[in-house]
Amino acid sequence: MSAPRVSFSDKDMENGGEGAERSRKWSQAPGDINDLDEYTALQKYISTYRDPNAAESGEEQNKDAEDSGKGKAWWQFWRSGSSSQASAKDEGVVPEEWLNADIKQGISNQDVETRRKRMGWNEIVTEKENLFLKFLGFFTGPVLYVMELAVLLAAGLRDWVDFGVIIGILLLNAFVGWYQEKQAADVVASLKGDIAMKAVVIRQGQEQDIKARELVPGDIVVIEEGQTVPTDSRLICDYDHPEDFDRYRELREQHALNPEEDPAGSEEKEGEEEDEGVVHQGHSIIATDQSAITGESLAVDKFMGDMVYYTTGCKRGKAYAVAVTSAKYSFVGRTATLVQGAKDQGHFKAIMNNIGTSLLVLVMFWIVAAWIGGFYRHLGIATPEESYNSLLYYVLILFIIGVPVGLPVVTTTTLAVGAAYLAKQQAIVQKLTAIESLAGVDILCSDKTGTLTANQLSIREPYVAEGEDVNWMMACAALASSHNIKSLDPIDKVTILTLKRYPKARDILKDDWKTEKFTPFDPVSKRITTICTLRGDRFTCAKGAPKAVLNLSECSKETADLFRDKATEFARRGFRSLGVAYQKNNDPWVLLGMLSMFDPPREDTAQTIIEAQQLGVPVKMLTGDAIAIAKETCKMLALGTKVYNSQKLIHGGLSGSTQHDLVEKADGFAEVFPEHKYQVVEMLQQRGHLTAMTGDGVNDAPSLKKADCGIAVEGSSEAAQAAADIVFLAPGLSTIVFAIKTARQIFQRMKAYIQYRIALCLHLEIYLVTSMIIINETISAELIVFIALFADLATVAVAYDNAHSEQRPVEWQLPKIWVISVILGIELALATWVVRGTMFLPNGGIVQNFGNIQEILFLEIALTENWLIFVTRGGKTFPSFQLIAAIAVVDALATLFCIFGWLHPEVEQRPLPNPMGGFYLDQRRDGQTDVVTAVVIWAYSIGVTIIIAITYYLLNIIPGLSDLGRQKRNSHDTQMENIIGHLSKLAIRHEKDETGEGKWSLVAKTNDDEDDD
Repeated sequence: MSAPRVSFSDKDMENGGEGAERSRKWSQAPGDINDLDEYTALQKYISTYRDPNAAESGEEQNKDAEDSGKGKAWWQFWRSGSSSQASAKDEGVVPEEWLNADIKQGISNQDVETRRKRMGWNEIVTEKENLFLKFLGFFTGPVLYVMELAVLLAAGLRDWVDFGVIIGILLLNAFVGWYQEKQAADVVASLKGDIAMKAVVIRQGQEQDIKARELVPGDIVVIEEGQTVPTDSRLICDYDHPEDFDRYRELREQHALNPEEDPAGSEEKEGEEEDEGVVHQGHSIIATDQSAITGESLAVDKFMGDMVYYTTGCKRGKAYAVAVTSAKYSFVGRTATLVQGAKDQGHFKAIMNNIGTSLLVLVMFWIVAAWIGGFYRHLGIATPEESYNSLLYYVLILFIIGVPVGLPVVTTTTLAVGAAYLAKQQAIVQKLTAIESLAGVDILCSDKTGTLTANQLSIREPYVAEGEDVNWMMACAALASSHNIKSLDPIDKVTILTLKRYPKARDILKDDWKTEKFTPFDPVSKRITTICTLRGDRFTCAKGAPKAVLNLSECSKETADLFRDKATEFARRGFRSLGVAYQKNNDPWVLLGMLSMFDPPREDTAQTIIEAQQLGVPVKMLTGDAIAIAKETCKMLALGTKVYNSQKLIHGGLSGSTQHDLVEKADGFAEVFPEHKYQVVEMLQQRGHLTAMTGDGVNDAPSLKKADCGIAVEGSSEAAQAAADIVFLAPGLSTIVFAIKTARQIFQRMKAYIQYRIALCLHLEIYLVTSMIIINETISAELIVFIALFADLATVAVAYDNAHSEQRPVEWQLPKIWVISVILGIELALATWVVRGTMFLPNGGIVQNFGNIQEILFLEIALTENWLIFVTRGGKTFPSFQLIAAIAVVDALATLFCIFGWLHPEVEQRPLPNPMGGFYLDQRRDGQTDVVTAVVIWAYSIGVTIIIAITYYLLNIIPGLSDLGRQKRNSHDTQMENIIGHLSKLAIRHEKDETGEGKWSLVAKTNDDEDDD
């Protein structure tokens, strides 16, 4: 049958023809949308609808992300904290009488205060740290313990200059580290405060808008479409049918309400027989999006007495509900508490401890060598007091130069500056060391719903039956939808909004349609039906399950077979299908076609995945959706299609090495639960991979915590944010490529500094110990401490340096770092010995007019060490202005020290053996050096730096060194993995024999036992 008479314009309606003009007219219909007639309101809704997620994203893009770093104002008392008066007794248990409030009266303000004292605020808060104890924590560690020992040693030797400078360095390190980590924590707290959830409650007989954190158990909450459920609540009745409250009370007294407590449980029950368990009461009141908990992308219908869960979104309907607990004890809150408990040392801290400990061992070696030389020269322990040639002074000097106290300052500052830069790009770093982990990540595991996809249904190209018009089919689909714009089902909503792509279908709806009867979807008929009239003709439009709609029509066998085949194809591809048919007057039903619905990938996801792969980071998809949907999503995103369901992973007969191989080679897993995601991440880590995990839901929290770098994407639940190391504010994964590149740049800065710092330690250790042993001479402790201070102060600016980003995952390669640093340190020590050697000559060698040996050595060491950072940073990018300026200032100060003789030691007058004679006795007693000599030292230092740069370049291109220390990312011990795999299938059974004695035996696990695991 043909479509009803509608005059279609020949003009191109999509490109500004008459249809477009009429569309503008409809969108500008005067008055509130609620006051318009049904079809005028529908047209205005289609024309004026704006995706709230897209709008919010646009606002976030334009907002300066620096605002995220602001701390809370004094009046923002709701930002953090929970009741300190919450009782530990019966923690989290809500008395039954609290849940008996009337939906029209609610609870009183007095009840609110009483319940809050016991249950606390309705919010999830991370465990608070004592800021003072956290500050003291920055004085702990192998390197810092040695520096604290140096403070005591300086005090014992009454060397108050060194005493004050070392304490200053320690305090600077502690303050910078403490302040930067506090700033990172404040950013996240501010973020949570700025997006404070709201709630509508009934209190003392009135509806009130409050902050969700102010809710208490027993509050009557109003939940409606578009809102986030503010706490775990039990549905009472439809908002428009308060008379059903009596029915709810009656069922509650009879214990006939659905007792489900686990959101995943409702998903499992869908396939069970209806006569099992507790039957749902009445019709669906609302529909909620539980994807953040279960991973299921479709909304779940909720009935009287059903539970709705904290942080899930209401997609349809409006209802009264009673809050049954507070956020801390909700399903989401319990998950967040579990993942907060685990604490680990972290990869970065382990690396720093390794370097620090190695340097300490070296220091002890050089101290022993210096003392042995001192014994031969019969040096005193601490005498003479005015001389630096004593054993304890040797220890103090070697402690200062050999222990890089600035290492924590520079690395913390570098990470903190990088975190601030990422915050401007809408990536909030909650744990600074996560940046270093992200730089080395070589596998990215990602949740699908809401991360790779938009978590928003869309209609793909529909299937249209032969001889039918797609515009008439889309119009009929819209007619067979709810027109209650304030409370649209997600499927009806996407059906109506898809008409934007079909302007002629909209023209059909602009005719004089009148709705006589609308029958919503019910599980028996499995379809939606609308009876409407147009100029005397009666049309019945239906939309629903393909089989149910096909049974209505009397089409030919060929048409029916083609329709079934298409439905099967859509199902195989993971689409949700809806058949569309209509009947005019008493004519036979006409089958129009089929709509295919799918949660589409975000626009930027495919490009993001390609860029991530180019950076050496392949993506594995982990989703709770069906395997067909997972495979179709993979095809659309250019991911591989080696996707397996969780049964293949857990009950596929695989164990040990074979199971690990499957995880490593798979492109993704479908139908997974939280424990499966955790297991995948764990197995990849066991194979030596640094693994990142992205997700947004409560079900992702355990694996986010387990991963080397957990990333909570935009719109993520509080539990996911609490478990994650990095929180994205921008939608999708596009920010992750930028974050990886930035993390690798930050890594290059830290690696350059560490190479530089190790070489510096070795330079002074080699030179000073050899000079102590050979000529019984050292540089004064005051000048030594300023050499160390200048080196660290200048290189703090490396945090702001321009760095390149590697195209593959980076790693420390400590053996390579040590080899290069040792060679550079030896070269620097030789260069210093050349300067000292020329001053054995009677004319002073390098000295042009006059000078002081200690000050000349101080200048040469300061210049060559400061310029070494330009070598270790590499030549792929030009140094930043901040780094150049900082080093220039320090070099100028060192030059002034040399010229004016600041902090020079007294020159000993006693007779000295050759080769200490000659110029030694002719040097300036006031420590001054002429400008010409200073210029010569500058020129010599430039030459030394050029030679070192050439050495560094050659070392980095030697094939044997380039991959030295690079770990094999897919390393595995097949024998051990198989042993562990077989052991995991065994259980210990305890039995008692006839005499009552216990007997233990090793048996194979049953399937039920494996499920429990």
